[in-house]
Amino acid sequence: MKILFLTHRFYPCIGGIETVSALLANAFHNDGHEVHLLTWQEGKIGDEFLFTVMRRPNLISLIKEHAWADVVFENNPCLQLSWPGMLFKKPFIVALHTWISRVDGTIGWKDRVKLKWWLKRAKRVVAVSKAIGKVSWPIAEIIGNPYDANLFRRISFIKKTSDFIFLGRLVSDKGVDIAIKAFHKLKTLGVSKIDSDNLSFTIVGDGPEKERLSNMALKLGLDKCIHFVGVLQGERLVECLNRHRFILIPSVWEEPFGLVALEGIACGCIPIASDGGGLPDAVGKAGVIFKRGNIDAFFDVLCKVIHDTDLENQYRNAGEEHLKRFKQDVVAEKYLQVIKGAVNS
Repeated sequence: MKILFLTHRFYPCIGGIETVSALLANAFHNDGHEVHLLTWQEGKIGDEFLFTVMRRPNLISLIKEHAWADVVFENNPCLQLSWPGMLFKKPFIVALHTWISRVDGTIGWKDRVKLKWWLKRAKRVVAVSKAIGKVSWPIAEIIGNPYDANLFRRISFIKKTSDFIFLGRLVSDKGVDIAIKAFHKLKTLGVSKIDSDNLSFTIVGDGPEKERLSNMALKLGLDKCIHFVGVLQGERLVECLNRHRFILIPSVWEEPFGLVALEGIACGCIPIASDGGGLPDAVGKAGVIFKRGNIDAFFDVLCKVIHDTDLENQYRNAGEEHLKRFKQDVVAEKYLQVIKGAVNS
């Protein structure tokens, strides 16, 4: 098949949709399909992929690509790239990776176009979590996001010498301030003095909240045990994750899925995550869920797992089975079945 793959954002940007787009496009190519990926994301000259990548296509190129395709795969609605589909009426599939709404949850006119018209035209609609499907398109097929199993893995010679890690953008939605407060409470109330001295928390990432969060850690007297290490990628990130026991995902907004949970599990971290959106899907039985935005509930979970070795091992052992359905080839095959079904119907 000639698959036209549309994604608004792509490499070199870092994020869930960008990662999943690369993984799926590679998998479709490896399965023997001809893949052309169109994106509005600018990139560096010399980017090399196994599939064709066209960045910021002009009008003529956009129309030619739609004419070329047997099927269009829209990896999250991106009308700027997908509208020529109306001219050719090729079968198209839409994968929903996030909420169809504004940041504050209200529905704008573009969202109404997507919900009331565009999704109805699609042959098939996929949602990456039950939460996304329930809110945006209840009849959507649920296919969780894949993670990069070639990169995120256990490294046998690295020992877990550190406790907690956060990985993500340092923005208010991610709830890092809640994690710092819960960690402070754990240090002062939840463990013995000896254990308290040894507890550590690593924060991986950057963003507009970094200075405020760093000052918060300093004011709470945590500057010696909370370490801001900036952005890590590739093997450096994997090695860092392998050194930690627990990955904290305290998002205060409802995450559409939570790919970071899978990446942490694959490196032997137990996810401790808030209960919003698709995070429960991503965590499964391999981690712990607490009430979103509730510091006391977060603290209670930290107290529960930090000293219970049996419980820790139970969650970690559940990780391998949980990850099986999120392997790149498994997820890609599910999508290919959807795509083939759309083409043949």
